[in-house]
Amino acid sequence: MNTNLYQIDGKVEKQIPLPEIFTKSFRVDLVRRAILAEQSQRYQPQGHFISAGMQTSAQYIGEYSTWRTGRHMGTPARPRQKLAGGAQGDVRKIPSSTKGRRAHPHVVEKIIEERINASEYRKALESAIAGTSKAVLLEQRNAPKLESVPIILNNKIESISKTKELLKILEGLGLGSDIEKSHDPKIRKGLRRRSNRRIFRKSVLIVVKDSAKIEKAGRNIPGVDVRSISNLSVEMVAPGAIPRITIFSEHAVAGLVDAVKKAKL
Repeated sequence: MNTNLYQIDGKVEKQIPLPEIFTKSFRVDLVRRAILAEQSQRYQPQGHFISAGMQTSAQYIGEYSTWRTGRHMGTPARPRQKLAGGAQGDVRKIPSSTKGRRAHPHVVEKIIEERINASEYRKALESAIAGTSKAVLLEQRNAPKLESVPIILNNKIESISKTKELLKILEGLGLGSDIEKSHDPKIRKGLRRRSNRRIFRKSVLIVVKDSAKIEKAGRNIPGVDVRSISNLSVEMVAPGAIPRITIFSEHAVAGLVDAVKKAKL
């Protein structure tokens, strides 16, 4: 199966054979499982202050003592604050009390990472890359209709270092309207609004062999990501388990199979 190789001006240069990795089926179950495993690596362990709710003078005297127990007074035997003159204060140190400790606090030792086999992760990455060649899947992200997917450019794309040059190339490929959708950020409700966290829609992914130069050009465009083939992840290729428009350089396509074999979580 052949596909178009484009020049950076958007014109077709020649026909090249499409690697076998793009002809595989898209497994949404594998992709979603790999994404959850990747996201679990970013979770922050939660813990609690070991003395929370315990910094008080409260003490449990016991049922069979006579001093400070409050026997025959209609008060339950609970750890209470010790006040002057032998008086008893409020109940403390137990979860059911006001300002008491938490019943089941978070522990740092809890295992929060979701493990996935290396072979299964590579299979998911192959499936995500194969999804970039399925026009039906790309339409689920409201992507524009393209002549051929995936988009493969000649190696001149890797030498682009200016943002305006990269924008001109993307517009020449008919991706200008999709990038404009990512210009307006979303500010999620709740605490994120206080810290002004802006969420941009994922638009185009550019995959090259060496991203040293073009990464500087792509980082200023909202929604556009640039990755080398050795730094690909399933979530980057198919965020939300839906493939995104992906541009490959000719060098990247040639080394894609070997890069997937070396991929690991």
